[in-house]
Amino acid sequence: MAPLFAVLALASLPVIAMAQDRPAPESTAAIEPRAAMTATKWIAVAAHPLAAEAGREVLASGGSAADAAVAVQLVLNLVEPQSSGIGGGAFALYWSAAEGRLTSFDGRETAPMAADEDYWLDEDGAPLPFWEALVGGRSVGVPGTLKLLEELHARHGRIPWPELVAPAIRLAEEGFQVSPRLAHAIAEAEERGLDAFEATRAYFLDGNGTPLAAGSLLRNPDFARTLRMIAQHGSSSFYEGAIARDIVAAVRTDINPGIMTAEDLAAYEVIERDPVCIEYREFEICGMGPPSSGGLTVGQILGMLESFDLAEIGPGPEAEHLFIEASKLAFADRDLYMADADFVDMPEGLLDADYLAERARVIDAEAVMETAEAGEPPWEDAALLAPDDQEELPATSHFVIVDERGDMISMTTTIEAGFGSRVMTNGFLLNNELTDFSFVPEMEGAKVANRVEGGKRPRSSMAPTVVLKDGEPVLLTGSPGGSAIIGYVAHSLIAMLDWEMDPQEAVDLPHVINRNGPTVVEAVPEADALAEALAAMGHEIERADLNSGLHAVRIGPEGLTGAVDPRREGRAAGD
Repeated sequence: MAPLFAVLALASLPVIAMAQDRPAPESTAAIEPRAAMTATKWIAVAAHPLAAEAGREVLASGGSAADAAVAVQLVLNLVEPQSSGIGGGAFALYWSAAEGRLTSFDGRETAPMAADEDYWLDEDGAPLPFWEALVGGRSVGVPGTLKLLEELHARHGRIPWPELVAPAIRLAEEGFQVSPRLAHAIAEAEERGLDAFEATRAYFLDGNGTPLAAGSLLRNPDFARTLRMIAQHGSSSFYEGAIARDIVAAVRTDINPGIMTAEDLAAYEVIERDPVCIEYREFEICGMGPPSSGGLTVGQILGMLESFDLAEIGPGPEAEHLFIEASKLAFADRDLYMADADFVDMPEGLLDADYLAERARVIDAEAVMETAEAGEPPWEDAALLAPDDQEELPATSHFVIVDERGDMISMTTTIEAGFGSRVMTNGFLLNNELTDFSFVPEMEGAKVANRVEGGKRPRSSMAPTVVLKDGEPVLLTGSPGGSAIIGYVAHSLIAMLDWEMDPQEAVDLPHVINRNGPTVVEAVPEADALAEALAAMGHEIERADLNSGLHAVRIGPEGLTGAVDPRREGRAAGD
């Protein structure tokens, strides 16, 4: 094993970043005030009213949280196609009331087996420009979402599979109204490859090549046919049958063709993993482990802040300063160490209490770190790695569901950039998840943990979260937002657990995030004074539209309390 000081020396090298003309985060079409929803039996919170309604129908019929997740995700694929779908991947945390057990399911996309670490280098060995990489089949990873849904249903379903697919089939055939958010997204993406492929162009633009307007009736007979095959045959037609052949053909398009094969699709597997958990105050915070960095990085932020009495400090610049500094330290570790642990020997002890207490001592309540360096976690046989901050994009969705018997799911689902690779087949879009890998495989002789390798899953920041107290769930949460997910989720947890805000109050708070660089404060009037105060403390401040999609459910003696992010179109449905 290489000496630890050599690894830490590399931590100070310039971080590899694809600064070249990357897509901006989704802009907020409108902010709509929301009120917390209470329920006593069951609840579903999702990113579109029609998806929440599909979940409501399933739960009202006695279905499980797993059943409702199938219906919700398939409807989201139809009405929020820019964000998630069966052409992408997902992570889910599932609480089984009967087993008294929390587990996590990894439905992340994989690189084709023939891919290697030079995948994103051109003939001269330079990284491809981002947009040249994104648009087309080469950015498409082997999708995992459908197989994840099938696995959840096989383990925890109560309603027959075809009945769960039916709501999305009906909507696809009868049509639905294009929402303001979808219309806004289409207009923003029109000049970014959305018109590059005939099927995509014909679906999202009208006969004159104009983006569909809000209120337009949109039907998707191709997706209805796909769903009918899935209802009858499950995922087999997708991974091995006619749909699989069409996916391979679409990926091998003339524009930036990919190398995915039928064998890659047939070999795909969902992996059940132990959740990543950390003690925080009287709670246990559980999230998704590698290949997601979400659970570990959220856990590190909270673990460092355990050393500070945030309840006593209360909301305001002092607490935000501590949050920012802890975020810098956690992202320094993330960028150096975290990737698909099935391919990379990661350090032991990233959530070790003594390690995090040592990291917390780096935080100065009166001073600002410019840039944090990675720490020295207790570890065994970890590889010598170079730092990388390749960040995934925020075209993602999150939903939370609790059923009447006490089963619960927190699931984050994505196709990566808005509208993914822009490649469409059989009525659904294919992801561009392979751009989540580092475009540069090594630096000064040291390998980047998140480099491309055949069969590997790209690093993610998705952070579906379940909070336990005395061994029982008390809170579900999560958000879309690319690498900003980590800050959104960690901050909302502090608001709910330390400041005892109800979920809606916590979700409504203006965002403050730091990814070991400038501090980004949400560009809303409510955050103006906070931004000024943080700048006065020495923080480098940027203002931006931080379009989260936080959804949360608190489980307590009074019942269920659901929260919907006002920055998107989500709804809660419960009884």
